[in-house]
Amino acid sequence: MHVPDGFINAPTSAVTGVVAAGAIAVSLRGARRELDERTAPLAGLVAAFIFAVQMLNFPVAAGTSGHLLGGALAAILVGPYTGVLCVSVVLLMQGILFADGGLTALGVNITDMAIVTTVVSYAVFRVLVKVLPRGRRSVTVASFVAALLSVPAAAVAFTLIYAVGGTTDVSIGKVATAMIGVHVLIGIGEAAITALTVGAVIAVRPDLVHGARGLEQRLKLRVDGVLVDAPAPQGARTAPVAARTSRRALWITGLVTSLVLAGFVSYYASSNPDGLEKVAHDKGIDSKTGKHASADSPLADYGVKDVENARLSGGLAGVIGVGVTVVAGSAVFWTVRRRRTPDVSPSSTSAV
Repeated sequence: MHVPDGFINAPTSAVTGVVAAGAIAVSLRGARRELDERTAPLAGLVAAFIFAVQMLNFPVAAGTSGHLLGGALAAILVGPYTGVLCVSVVLLMQGILFADGGLTALGVNITDMAIVTTVVSYAVFRVLVKVLPRGRRSVTVASFVAALLSVPAAAVAFTLIYAVGGTTDVSIGKVATAMIGVHVLIGIGEAAITALTVGAVIAVRPDLVHGARGLEQRLKLRVDGVLVDAPAPQGARTAPVAARTSRRALWITGLVTSLVLAGFVSYYASSNPDGLEKVAHDKGIDSKTGKHASADSPLADYGVKDVENARLSGGLAGVIGVGVTVVAGSAVFWTVRRRRTPDVSPSSTSAV
C-alpha cells in the first residue's frame, strides 16, 4: 500500500507530513517507557523482519497481490509507540533506498501504514485480550483479529486522504469499494503472518512480547489468611544469564530468518501488483504519478544496479535492505532506550 508521488496533492501531503512528524515525536517519548535492555534489540529486529516480509507479496485475487503492512505485528511484539517507529523506519528505508513509496508522500505512508494500522490494531488487541480467557492462545487469537482489521482500516484511511487531496477526478465511492474489498482479503494474509509470528515468539520468550505482559501471574501462597508472593525457586540467580543467552539466540534466529526471506524466498513472491497498485490502475488514480526522486538509486525496485541475474540482484538487494534496516532501527531504539525517563521503575517493564 505504498503511495507513490503524484497520488495526493502537495497541501494534503504537507498536512500528513506534519501529522506523521507529530506522531513520531509522541512515539519517541512513549517508546522510552516501552523499551528496556531486553526489548530494545528486539525492536530493531522487528523492523528488519517487517522489511523482509514486505518483500513477499502473496496472491489474493485474480491479478492482485498483497503484502504485510506490519503495524499490528510491531505493536503487539514491542508496543504501540515503538511499533509506529518500527514501521516508520521501514518506510523511510524503502523510500530512500528502494524507490518504494514516494518521498513527497512519506507523510501519507507513515500516517496510513504506521499510525493507522498500529493504533487500530493495538486498540482491538487490548479489548480482545481483556474479554478472552487469559492465556497464550488468546494473545494469538487477538493478534489475528487485530491484524485482520488493521488492513481495511488503512484502506479506509487512504480513501479519506484521497477524498481530501486526490489529484485525479475519480468517484470516491468506487475507490472505497475497491480498496476495502481487496484489502479485506489482504488482511487475512496479514492476520496469518502476524498470528504465526507472535505465537512463535510467545512459545519461546513470552516475557519479550509486549502484548503478553502480565499474562502469567506470580504464584501466591496464603499465610495466616493473607496472600503473599511465593518464594523464588532455587537457581533463580542463574536465570539472567540463561535469559541473555536465550535473547541472543532469538535475535540471531530472527535475523537469519529475515535474511533468508529477503535474500532467497522473495524471488518466489507474486509479481502481481498489490492492492493499491491494482485499484489505482483500474480506476485511473495513477494517471498523475510522478517519477520517484530515488528512481536512479543503485537499489531501486529491489534490485542491485548492473547485476544482470535477477535472482542474485533481488537477493542482494533484500539482504542489504535487511542489514540497513536492522542497523538503522537498532540505532534509533538504543538511543531511545538510553534516554529513557528515570521515573520508570524496572518492575513496570519486567514480565510477571
